[in-house]
Amino acid sequence: MVVASSRYLAEDAAELVSIEYEVLPAVADCATSLVSDAPRVRLESESNVLTRFRLAYGDVDQIFAKAPHVFREDLRQHRGAAHPMEGRGALARYDDPTETLTVWSSSQMPHDLALTVAQMLDLDEKSVRVITPDVGGGFGAKFLVYPEEIAVAAAAMLLKRPLKWVEDRREHFLSAIQERDQFWSVEIATDRDGTIMGVRGTLIHDQGAYTPQGVNCPYNSASSVTGPYIVPAYCLDVIVTQTNKVYTIPVRGAGYPQAAFTMERMLDRVARELTLDRAEVRRRNLVVPEKMPYAKPLKVRANAPVVLDSGDYPLCQQKVLAAIDYDGFRRRQAEALDHGRYLGVGFAHGVKGTGRGPFESATVRVSPSGRVSVLSGAMDMGQGVKTALAQICAEQLRIPIDSIDVVTGDTGAVSLGLGAFASRLTVTAGSSVYLAAKAVKERALEVAADVLEAAKEDLELNDGDVHVKGVPELKISFAQIARALRGVPGYSLPSDVEAGLEATKHFRIDSLAYAHSFQACEVEVDIATGEVTILRYVAIQDSGRLINPMIVDGQMHGGIVHGIGNALFELMGYDDRGQPITTTFADYLLPTSTEIPNLEIMYHESPSPLNPLGAKGVGEGGTVPVTAAVISAVEDALSPFGVKISETPITPERILEIVEQAQH
Repeated sequence: MVVASSRYLAEDAAELVSIEYEVLPAVADCATSLVSDAPRVRLESESNVLTRFRLAYGDVDQIFAKAPHVFREDLRQHRGAAHPMEGRGALARYDDPTETLTVWSSSQMPHDLALTVAQMLDLDEKSVRVITPDVGGGFGAKFLVYPEEIAVAAAAMLLKRPLKWVEDRREHFLSAIQERDQFWSVEIATDRDGTIMGVRGTLIHDQGAYTPQGVNCPYNSASSVTGPYIVPAYCLDVIVTQTNKVYTIPVRGAGYPQAAFTMERMLDRVARELTLDRAEVRRRNLVVPEKMPYAKPLKVRANAPVVLDSGDYPLCQQKVLAAIDYDGFRRRQAEALDHGRYLGVGFAHGVKGTGRGPFESATVRVSPSGRVSVLSGAMDMGQGVKTALAQICAEQLRIPIDSIDVVTGDTGAVSLGLGAFASRLTVTAGSSVYLAAKAVKERALEVAADVLEAAKEDLELNDGDVHVKGVPELKISFAQIARALRGVPGYSLPSDVEAGLEATKHFRIDSLAYAHSFQACEVEVDIATGEVTILRYVAIQDSGRLINPMIVDGQMHGGIVHGIGNALFELMGYDDRGQPITTTFADYLLPTSTEIPNLEIMYHESPSPLNPLGAKGVGEGGTVPVTAAVISAVEDALSPFGVKISETPITPERILEIVEQAQH
């Protein structure tokens, strides 16, 4: 580690450090890592297999033996990365007189970072404070503790000087977490009408060289393949392997997009083989609203059952297909083909478990000045959490939103918190704020009833006051109530209530609220260049009750664009020795405004019964079906060539290759 008074000096000094490496054999492919004589990634292990597990229910073998139709596909979903606008960074300052260490970090989990710093530096946890200021995006890249955060904190303590480290983009490419590299071999059994009888197969998942967050991603993939569909029998064997590459943990979608791609590709195959309409195959197999809540014989990582809590999947599909004029598409496609243009339409369903528990903290506090504070273990990384929490509090207390101060991502303000991941904060932190604000309201009403000598049911809240209904001048303000509940030495508190006009809640939930999305797109493929142009994109999202529609719009736009990147552009390349070969945005492409059409988004609100807000998460849901929909559309556009696409991303070069192969 090089420490200097400026970045320029640090960069120059680092150039003087010479390291001698002993180059050992490497393995860069998760499939070849399983070969018995493959180089071992970790010398203390007997093989490169990190773990194996199976998720299964129903009599799969018997069903497949009797099924009228069985189809098999081999699919590959290549490795990509999370690229937030702001990369990773950490600043640490040690205060010798108070023996306290403060760390500012671009992290999705400040409380976990504070605990880790305390444990690794042998400090009392209460002497470590972690603050996450405005974080320019996370997408999973900041969902762990990195070595640099510990090193910066340790060096700041040793030097008794503030110390800062900020990565550049190439460093992000080289060492920030990545996701995917999955190989799927899957079979689907159906009856003669395309109704699913069973799904089985094998998933090989590339974990990279380390395992900082367990096997979250492959487990999520394995447990979500069946998605919104009725699947009577299921069996998936999962092999998690290690390679000499950057470790993988969930990026936006956390394994669900991979599962959706797998299932939707299989349904397209069923439709093609049985000469059925792709939309009709899906409609026949969807869970219908009359069956909600619909329990599946699967469990999430927290050992809670998978239960689709609410929704109307067939109606959502119907609305999107009508909006994109699916009935008239074949005519448009034929007319375009007559002019040498290759159009295609694709669509896909996706469900995403959201609101992962077990809790998130929230305190709602009214100060003697009348200002209201919301303090939460949640953290804001650009997804609008502070605004949403303020809205929830304002609705309960009937106060203007600008009279509320929201503090998130600061371990000095809140002792308990889990952070931002798994589309969880509106459900968990939002519900905690809702319950805490409701408790504050009840306490304020009790005090006001005592002071105003009125029944609670005769009181109402308005703009920071509690007044008697119909007599607005007979009132007491929140500020007055807060001052009264601070207490005066020697005097009793008003009414029979606890001290302080505040409440803390930790809404606990183990079951996931399942958000649903159905998306369709129309594309044009230039067979001379391999370029894919998205002409239209229509989506419908069910994330339960929408707290702030503008925020939801932003999350959906970002999620869809992220998915388009996964489908057409983003590919983290490595050579045979495990050396990264895409380390700049000149090589690793992201979608820009010129590649994105106007996104037409609709909403279907089916409130979740699992939390008091009826909300479901939205941050990742928009990403889940995108890759499947786009690839389906590209394959449909190339149907005159009989092209079959079984991989992502599908780049222009790859399109030209498979078209040429199909022609020969």
